[in-house]
Amino acid sequence: MSGLDKRVSSYEEALDGLTDGMTVLSGGFGLCGIPENLIAEIRRRAVRDLTVVSNNCGVDGFGLGVLLEDRQIRKVIASYVGENDLFERQLLSGELEVELTPQGSLAEKLRAGGAGIPAFFTATGYGTPVAEGKEVREFNGRQYILEPAITGDFAIVRGWKADHYGNVIYRHTAQNFNPLVATAGRITVVEVEEIVAPGELDPSQIHTPGIYVNRIIQSTFEKRIEKRTVRS
Repeated sequence: MSGLDKRVSSYEEALDGLTDGMTVLSGGFGLCGIPENLIAEIRRRAVRDLTVVSNNCGVDGFGLGVLLEDRQIRKVIASYVGENDLFERQLLSGELEVELTPQGSLAEKLRAGGAGIPAFFTATGYGTPVAEGKEVREFNGRQYILEPAITGDFAIVRGWKADHYGNVIYRHTAQNFNPLVATAGRITVVEVEEIVAPGELDPSQIHTPGIYVNRIIQSTFEKRIEKRTVRS
């Protein structure tokens, strides 16, 4: 692999260097656009005491939920805890540390981390438990709380197409948190459905420039539907 070629041939290589106690940022929303094969590799590696940052923590038996099953996660920073009974049980028992974060604040914390901004003020959460222990400052007659940015040791991301250089395009709503997560990892790993030759992607359509990406791998995906609704 050349210095510009970000392709790796195995999931073992894709997550090389992941060890106990690290912070992992994971793209996806519900089960849409989740890096399901990278999550499976984390499970296979049996690393423990992870801090996981994601909108939510998968469902029972799929997505990030499989890491809860194996007690690999110590702390979750997320905006939503529904759809996962095991998550709820571990939270209520005190086995799992959970930092609930408003969804927009979580997105901005990741964006700020990727942009090198250490913290920002937001009105969201003021006057609620979210604000406990945080600095409060008034701007134009309104109270704001200081929110720290988020970065991670690894960012795991799901894309649609990428080229050899790691430029990534996401498909429709699978974009969600993935572009934000991709910028905020010390090592960013992207799994995609298709890798194309350099020059085949329209530069104006690229969502994540390759400068943010360290490794890319091509795979197939189950694309499980979280809640299937059909007419009776």
